[in-house]
Amino acid sequence: MSREMKKRRAPAGAAPQLMRGRRKSIRIEDGEINYKNLRFLQQFVTERGKIVPRRVSGVSAHQQREISRAVKLARQIAFLSYTGNQPSL
Repeated sequence: MSREMKKRRAPAGAAPQLMRGRRKSIRIEDGEINYKNLRFLQQFVTERGKIVPRRVSGVSAHQQREISRAVKLARQIAFLSYTGNQPSL
């Protein structure tokens, strides 16, 4: 067999290639990112109260900074919880 015909194999213990699909993106209008818009902000906060990272949410860097500022302000004013959804007793 010639060299072109042989298939290359990954070395033992090498990580497999990651499949990259289409990038996720969200359409956000100008006035939508606001600390008073709780329904919108809750999309970017996990159940444990963490802010969802940009690579997961699919927003731009500028929008991610605005979202994190709005979430932090809403937490300070007590519109949003710091710890996420608390189970009711």
